[in-house]
This record gives sequence, structure tokens and C-alpha cells, in this order.
Amino acid sequence: MDIAQTIASLREELNLHNHNYYVLDHPVVSDYEFDIKLKQLQELENKYPEYLDLNSPTQRVGGAVTKNFKTVSHQYRMYSLDNSYSKDDLLDWEKRIQKVLGQVPLSYTCELKYDGASISITYQNGKLLQALTRGDGFQGDDVTNNIKTIKSIPLQLQGNYPDLFDVRGEIILPFAGFEKMNQELIEIGETPYSNPRNTASGSLKLQDSAEVAKRPLDCLLYFLIGKSLPFSTQFEGLQAAREWGFKVPNEAKLANNLEEVFAFIDHWDLHRQHLPYETDGVVIKVNSLQYQDELGYTAKSPRWAMAYKFKSEQVSTVLNSISYQVGRTGAITPVANLQAVPLAGTIVKRASLHNADQIQKLDIRVGDTVFVEKGGEIIPKIIAVDLSKRPQNALATTYITHCPECQTLLVRSQGEANHYCPNFYGCPPQIIGRIQHFISRKAMDIEGLGGETVALLYHNGLVQNYADLYNITIDKILPLERMAQKSAENLILGVQKSKQIPFERVLYALGIRFVGETVAKKLAKHYKNIDALRQATLLELVLVDEIGEKIAQSILDFFANSENSKNIERLKEQGIQFEVIEKHNPNATTKLANKTFVISGVFTKFSREELKKIIEDNAGKLASSISSKTHYVIAGDNMGPAKLEKANQLNIPVLTEDAFVNLLHEN
Repeated sequence: MDIAQTIASLREELNLHNHNYYVLDHPVVSDYEFDIKLKQLQELENKYPEYLDLNSPTQRVGGAVTKNFKTVSHQYRMYSLDNSYSKDDLLDWEKRIQKVLGQVPLSYTCELKYDGASISITYQNGKLLQALTRGDGFQGDDVTNNIKTIKSIPLQLQGNYPDLFDVRGEIILPFAGFEKMNQELIEIGETPYSNPRNTASGSLKLQDSAEVAKRPLDCLLYFLIGKSLPFSTQFEGLQAAREWGFKVPNEAKLANNLEEVFAFIDHWDLHRQHLPYETDGVVIKVNSLQYQDELGYTAKSPRWAMAYKFKSEQVSTVLNSISYQVGRTGAITPVANLQAVPLAGTIVKRASLHNADQIQKLDIRVGDTVFVEKGGEIIPKIIAVDLSKRPQNALATTYITHCPECQTLLVRSQGEANHYCPNFYGCPPQIIGRIQHFISRKAMDIEGLGGETVALLYHNGLVQNYADLYNITIDKILPLERMAQKSAENLILGVQKSKQIPFERVLYALGIRFVGETVAKKLAKHYKNIDALRQATLLELVLVDEIGEKIAQSILDFFANSENSKNIERLKEQGIQFEVIEKHNPNATTKLANKTFVISGVFTKFSREELKKIIEDNAGKLASSISSKTHYVIAGDNMGPAKLEKANQLNIPVLTEDAFVNLLHEN
């Protein structure tokens, strides 16, 4: 056997042993035998570098150092999941599904919701190509070097796999490994980690992959996405992933109705404590991939999946005091300062009290013993007061009347839950908060500038608003505390790079109340530039898709303020992108202008994504459900009966693929 064949054979054998040990939990060789073969392969690779393979089993020990993790766009967006906290929520969810699909028989895949860090891994020709964190869903950090050190993630797939696809999973830290890591820290006098989830997430961003390799991380896979995948259901997809070498939890189960889903939930609500990992609920997915396509997505989550969250852990503790925080919009949030107590893997010292009504509703008083839980297992909140333990001298809570930061008299508008500080341009937390929002990752994404540095710049008189960021220089910031030459250079470079951020994100960065990411995108797409937007009337704004009167009025109020207009002009002078940069598409036409299409069914000549792109390239609009505003339905095989019935009721033309192509040619 020649050298190339020997190396290939060793790699294949070691990959199989890794799979047996870390995925199947069924090793067939001793650790010593494995190490001998790994050493043999390492020696051959060192001697014959021309046979280097970045996906060799020898690469799992790490050693690559990544100082700055590159941000990369996801090929397929990573959505978040809608949460439910009761079985009634799931019944309502099924009704919404049936409203779209009709009374078709539905089956569901039930999977445990493991609590870790989401990851998207791309495989090309069976080899691990790239691994990205979730990030903001549209783009994430490239952590490929670190991911390769996790031994349950295959570097080379086995069996009959597609040429190119992404696999989604959760990077987790098993309880046993977490406890071992903490014990080692305690023995050397270091502070132990707070919980497995945060430790797993932090591990992905360690600069030295050799350090990541030392951590007992695991990866549980739950979804495959790509073109022409060789299965038609979610459950079949999980089975295919196992056959290709991925670690897919065996707890996943196919349920033929919601009653079987409820039985799965009840079982694991009782038995989850015996699992080797943290889990906080169950994810229920419509099993049919065709139905998933039919149902589509909202702005944030798939309509075909729902996370059922287990009831949160509760503890009791004492309320020591109540303080008040001022947000960037001026909203006042009362905060309970608690006697420290462990809860769901962290030490809780503070909890939100939301607003004055909540304090009054619960009759919360300083000195009370209160019950605390983590909402959605994340944010601590007070749910009740133990009146039997209330001190006799406990006084009813009187809500503050003036801003705790600038002493301005607070206001509370009719229909609003919160009190507000109206000192928009003079209240320090509001000013700092607006600048921190402006630089945030989903907005201007200014590298080298964090929230603490913003506060430092403000308190040293260098910035009073976000437009001031573009006037700071290295000489001005070098004298600041903890600011070295390199840090100062990175900050200035990050500010300059932000001038390339597209208009929709700049619009979001401005911090207009009620204008989130999705609304900003719709406004940018509709108005194309900032001048057209600020000249719009209330009626014109309301006529924009999904813009209600509250949002429209907020936009008008923002542009009516002279300070805001002045800042926008300053940002314009600095070269900030205040208009949509149209990308030239040589295939673009207006053939389908003012026409709205709904796509339904399975197609042979085009994929659904290709159909969508053709429609958009020709100025048509897409909708997920049929209404009187729909002009055409493009129907493939197994079109949802509910959609077909509705199309017929509304006399909407139903086109085959061929008829759609003819329509394009006619126009």
C-alpha cells in the first residue's frame, strides 16, 4: 500500500473510532490503541505534508489561533423559535396551522430543547467546510477552527449524503464535564464557571482552538437545510443525519397528533433531571417538509415549529430594596435588589419589577419574602409575595415621581404602562443608551467600541450624541482610562468602517421609537432614502405594509425634532449611507409589477426558492397566504387543499409551472 493510501486508510479508521466513541458511545478499541494510530497518522502527515487535509482527525487537537472572528452571512437564515408555556398555546398553534393547510392529517416531530449555543455547519462533498454561530440570524462568527475540536462533530461524513448542505445543532457542555472543569478550577483557587450553557457559548469564542479542545463540549444536531435533500419529513431527516455520522439525540419521537405530543411533554417534564445535559423544554415541528414550506416564516420564527418551555424553577428570597433604571427611550424600569439566591444555574441578585402597575398588583414591599423564577429560563422575575412572612413595619411602595438621574418630573401617557423621563437630550442614561444602540451589532456594528467605552466617552465630554462619534480622534481618546494605542486605532477604524453599513440598518440605528429591524427594512425598501421618508405624511406612512398609526406618529415626532434633523445632516456629511444602494440585476424586469403571488405545493422544474427569486427579479410580490389582494397562485403537486379551496372561492387564477413560464413570456 502506498503512502497516500495508508494515510487515507488511517484517517477513515480513526474517524470511525471517533464516531463509535463520541456518537454511539460504543468504543471498539482501547484509548491506547487509538492514540497509537493517531500518533502514526501524525508522523506520516508531518513527513509527507503534501497529503495535508484540514479535516484529518489529527486536526482535532486544535492549535490554530483566531484573534478576530470573521463575520459571515448565513446561506440560510437562522430563525428563533416562538415559545409556548401551556398546552392551550399548542392547541391554538395547531388551529393557526390548519387555517393555512386545511384539515389535513398532521404528524409532529418532538425533540428535547437542549440549552446551549446554536451552531450552523456547512458540509461540502462530505467534508466540514465552515461553522458559524447564530449571531443575529442573518450573519454569524466563523468558529470553524474551534468546532473541529469537538469530537462528536464529523469531519468526514459517511454513506450517501448530498453534495452541499447545512446542519443546525446545539453546542452543549454535559453536566459531568462541567462539574469536572469546575472542580479543577476550585482546586487551583480559581472562580468556578456559573452554568454549562454560558460556558459552552463562551468556549466557541476562545482564541486558541487548543484550549477549546481541552473542554468536553458536545454537539447535538436537530435540523438539515439545503437544496434537494433526500427525505420528505423532519423525522426522516434526523435518521439520515445519524446515518451520515451526526450525533442526533435518540429521545426524538414521531407523534401522530397533539395528544401524543402532550404525552411526550409530560414524560420529559418528569424525567429531564436524569438527562446528562441541560434542557428547558420540547421543540415540536410539523413533520412534513412540504407543509413546512407551505407554512413558511414570520419575521422572526418558523410558523411550523413551536418550543414548549417547561415550568420554571422557583425560589424564595428577601427583597432588600427597589431601584429605578432609565432606558434609552426614557422608560423607567423598577428593579428589585434581592438577597442573593441560586436559581437555574446562576446566582440571582436582581429582578425586573416591570412598572408601577406590577408593583401595585403584587403589593410588593421592601423587606418582603418574594418568589422568584426565570421567565423562559433566562430573565429573573418576581411572581408573588409570601404575605405570611411580611414584616409588621413594611411600608407600601410609593413609586418615584422624578427621574433618578436628572430629577426631571416623570410623565405617563394614557394607555402606557411605563413612566418616562421627558428630558430626552439632557438625561445621561438616555444619551448613552441611544449611542450604545447606534453602535450595536444589529445597527452600525462598530468594532472596537463597547457600551462601557461609550459611557467613558460621554462622561469625558467627547460625545453628546451618535454624530459626535465621527469627530473623535486618536489624540482625544488616548488619555482615557484603559485606552492604549492599539485600542484607540481599532476604535477609529471601526467608526470609519461603519460608513459602509446599508441604509436599513442605519435607519434602525437612529433609535426611532417602535422602529425595529423589520420595520426599518420595510421603510428603507419603500422610501429608498432618508429624505423621502422624512417628507412622508401620516397617511402615506400608514399605507406602507405593516406600518400602523403608532409607528407612523413616532416617525413624524422623530423627524419633527430639530436635534434629530441636525444629527442626520451631520451623519450625511460624514458619508453615512442614507439611501438604498440598488444592486444591478441584469435579469431584472418589471413584467410582474403590481402582481402578488402565493406559491404552494411541490415543484419539478423549479425549487420554491427559485420561483420566489424569479418573481422578485421581475418586480412581483410574494405572500404566504391567499387573500383578495392575491393575483395568482402557483400550484405544484400536493398543493394544500385549504389554499386551493380559497383560491377557487376568490376566483384567483391557479397556475402550473408551465403556465407561470408562459405568463412571463406573454409579459
